[in-house]
Amino acid sequence: MPYDMPHAASVPELVDQVLAGALGPDPATLFATGAFWVAQSTRFPGTQQKYRNYYLLLRSGATFGACCLEPDQLEPVIAEQLAGESLADLLRDERLPVRVAALDAYLAAVRPHKDNPAATPYLLPFGDPPTRAVARDKAIASLLRIEPGQKVGLIGVVNPLVAAIEEQGGVCLPCDFNMETTQFGHVVASDMEPVLADADMVVATGMTMSNGSFDRLLAVARERSIPLLIYAQTGSAIAPCFLGNGIAAISAEPFPFSQFSGDPTLVYLYRSAAEGSDE
Repeated sequence: MPYDMPHAASVPELVDQVLAGALGPDPATLFATGAFWVAQSTRFPGTQQKYRNYYLLLRSGATFGACCLEPDQLEPVIAEQLAGESLADLLRDERLPVRVAALDAYLAAVRPHKDNPAATPYLLPFGDPPTRAVARDKAIASLLRIEPGQKVGLIGVVNPLVAAIEEQGGVCLPCDFNMETTQFGHVVASDMEPVLADADMVVATGMTMSNGSFDRLLAVARERSIPLLIYAQTGSAIAPCFLGNGIAAISAEPFPFSQFSGDPTLVYLYRSAAEGSDE
């Protein structure tokens, strides 16, 4: 039986389809039995860079939905407020990160990666944080298809991805709200619009869903016919709904993320039919 893909142009349109029952069971029958607000920081030995991340996690049944947050975007008390609510109510919440986490939880339950024929599982090995981070970034880099001299917009800077882009001969155009320079000395833009206008392809974090810029990325990729690669912890079950409809490739990492576990965990790699495969 063919795997039916949603036909949505944006995240809000996808939410509307879920609420209408177009993609599976009524979300009013599914509940966030657990809600978590998580603050996490990482600094690897021998480095000065400290990464700070904040997450809203919603558990529904056996799956989790996740949305990475900007500092102070939501207060920790949100976890107590959301536990026990139906996913339908959370999909109507006025706070965008809540809607994103609820949508991710719903899609993770009803459209799991393991059932998607476009998904290739990639096992991150047992190990310490640097070992698992390197493996995760290698998985993302494996999706890159860069011609020498191509300008690659990087929305959400991860230093190993800067290196991977340049190793393939690309010119990295980094953009991030929370970083001024990369580890390698590149000046990091804070406004993504000039980057999107100049880039030949774009690599972006799923965290763009938490501030609404994800839909802008989709629109630009369609309008300019440029490849868009998404690496997603935030919205890892959402991004595949746009494969071939704005997104060319995805590294989807469902919870527990690599930084939360030392055990082997799976990421799922996607490439649209137009992009071809490695086989």
